Amino acid sequence: MDWQLESLMALRAILAVLLGALVGYEREKHGQDAGIRTYAAVCLGACIFGLVSSHITTVADTRIAAQIVSGVGFLGAGVIMRDQGRTLGLTTAATLWTTASLGLATAYGMYVLSILGAIITFGLLAIHHMPGWNRISKTENSLEKEKHDH
Repeated sequence: MDWQLESLMALRAILAVLLGALVGYEREKHGQDAGIRTYAAVCLGACIFGLVSSHITTVADTRIAAQIVSGVGFLGAGVIMRDQGRTLGLTTAATLWTTASLGLATAYGMYVLSILGAIITFGLLAIHHMPGWNRISKTENSLEKEKHDH
């Protein structure tokens, strides 16, 4: 057992949990079903799969990381719903998928990328709740409605 390597892996896993929890905090704060625990678990899971795949010496190593993309995509598909002509859960699905990429980037030691990705993802979620966002959103919805009416 290589204690230095295992310690580095443990630190990467802890960072992944913290980054996932950051994104999940914003979702939970605004009453979404997927919150801190879900996002932290997705990020941690992707990180651990990435750590495992980076240390396997067979051809399976890249396949493990590649399956995270489709596996979390499947998880995200489960949170998308249709309700009275509206589609709900797209942002949750997309950010769960993104959070998995943060975990994988952390697993491969891409700390700046994973931290920046978490901050950007948090910002994308938080901007929706900022003053004035409704005006922008209403303008976009009006343009979409006009396009469909013609």
